[in-house]
Amino acid sequence: MRNFAFNSHKPIMMRKIIILVCLSVFAGQDIIWAQKPVVFTMKIDDQIDPRMNRYTELALNQAISDSADYVIIEMDTYGGAVNDADDIRTRIMEFEKPIYVFINKDAASAGALISIACDSIYMAPGSSIGAATVVVGGSGEAAPDKYQSYMRSMMRSTAEAKGRDPKIAEAMVDQSIEIEGITKAGQVLTFSTSEAIENGYCEAEVKNIEELLSRLDITDYQLIKFELSGIEKIIRFFLNPMISGLLILIIVGGIYFELQTPGVGFPIIASFTALILYFVPYYLTGLADHWEIALFFVGVGLLALEIFVIPGFGIAGITGLVFTLGSLVLVMLNNDALDFTFVQMDEVFVAISTTLAGLLGAIIVMMFGGIRLTSTAFFKRISLQDVQLSTEGFTSKFPSESLQGKTGTTYTVLRPSGKVLIDGNIYDAYTRGDFIDSGKEIIVIEESGTSLKVKEKTI
Repeated sequence: MRNFAFNSHKPIMMRKIIILVCLSVFAGQDIIWAQKPVVFTMKIDDQIDPRMNRYTELALNQAISDSADYVIIEMDTYGGAVNDADDIRTRIMEFEKPIYVFINKDAASAGALISIACDSIYMAPGSSIGAATVVVGGSGEAAPDKYQSYMRSMMRSTAEAKGRDPKIAEAMVDQSIEIEGITKAGQVLTFSTSEAIENGYCEAEVKNIEELLSRLDITDYQLIKFELSGIEKIIRFFLNPMISGLLILIIVGGIYFELQTPGVGFPIIASFTALILYFVPYYLTGLADHWEIALFFVGVGLLALEIFVIPGFGIAGITGLVFTLGSLVLVMLNNDALDFTFVQMDEVFVAISTTLAGLLGAIIVMMFGGIRLTSTAFFKRISLQDVQLSTEGFTSKFPSESLQGKTGTTYTVLRPSGKVLIDGNIYDAYTRGDFIDSGKEIIVIEESGTSLKVKEKTI
């Protein structure tokens, strides 16, 4: 009987357990249903370049991390680099959640391509979309047909993927395309807001993102506005041409002062730190390629070889200088290897000017800043400041008679300063800039205090 009673209650207990589990599941489901949809917003309001490419990558990764249900891009750009626009377009099309674009003035050229890649297009009053002809940097002239063909292909395939008229997308690139009632041959197609709505390239005219969400019946939502992290803001800060010029000044000046005061260490540390701060931001944004950075170190190596190994200043030195300065310029430009088709001339001018300004600043610091540097409290702490007075037993070797016109041999390599051996005595000496190997015959051409100005004796 006891066993029977226990077994008779078992189904009841099981039913209670099942009911409790179901209530727990439904309670949990209610919590899920109560969650607000997450709306994630970002801006494309500048030139399409590697910086914007990286910005969109970081933004969409953050949208995934924040479990965004909708992504809205606020667009206002005249376009930019085709290759970066292609990267952004691909990233948008592969995104799993809906992406809408709100054109808040202009979506020209590369901006039009990115807009067409979005699931829905909304435009503010007075906005425009189109004019996607590829132009050559600087001149503004149409790029060769191979680039136009590439852009037409991307516009067409993107429009097809999003259910928009591909012929219209092509007409935004190719002025030879004529579409009856829409565009005539000889004109690159650009739509106003009303024209875009009429031809299926805009869902509606809205004044702001709030009105856009209202049209989508999204009224109770959690809004997340994407902002760059502190580190990313620092990276962008160091991409400023003025900061880049200052870093170049520190790089060159640091190397110079280290050579002038070997063993101090601070100048070379400052130079190396500036070098990192110069290259890393450009590398992270995709502007600096591996070979461009390697080119800098090859150039420095050639300069070192010229200074310490090869006498004079010849091919190695000139090549090293060209490689070093060329690398500093190239990392600022959005070139593809040595293809500058899509690089604007103003960008080239800024890059060259920044590098030369930094170099000129370093030369000025070397010429006029060295004396002031040696008088600073910091320099006195890291350098020898004691004076060796003759009253304390210290003496210098002054020649007892004039040595001008005397001949001797180099005791050390003159680069361009070193020591020479004359009549069995060793003297400090320097050249007019020439490098002379040790053991070479020299002649004194001038006396300056305790140092002799010499040149290599020729037959």
